[in-house]
Amino acid sequence: MTATTEIFTTGASSAPRRADAPNMLARKPVARLADYRGNAEVAAVIQRPSLSDREVEVLLAWLAADSKEDAAGRLFISASTVSTHLARIRAKYTAVGRGAPTKTHLFARALQDGYTGLDSW
Repeated sequence: MTATTEIFTTGASSAPRRADAPNMLARKPVARLADYRGNAEVAAVIQRPSLSDREVEVLLAWLAADSKEDAAGRLFISASTVSTHLARIRAKYTAVGRGAPTKTHLFARALQDGYTGLDSW
């Protein structure tokens, strides 16, 4: 075997790929909202962070608003306070292995954990 043939291998397709390249076909299954509903075994495994009532209130206000400033105005707090609450909420989700780096992720977590429902939006 030459150095070139050691670097490249052929996989399921006929196109060569590097032997040390990650297998892009081996993906983690995507969790769907339906996976969490009505399945006690799955619900028991998924950890839900304990958000305070105020954190839930700030989260829902921010999700409904166009900006942190709008949410802050509705709650009569500063935008930096909204940011602090959101940072703590994200840290709690990350601590239980369910990171939520974007607004869309936080909306999905709020739905999954029962803090809100689609009928409210």
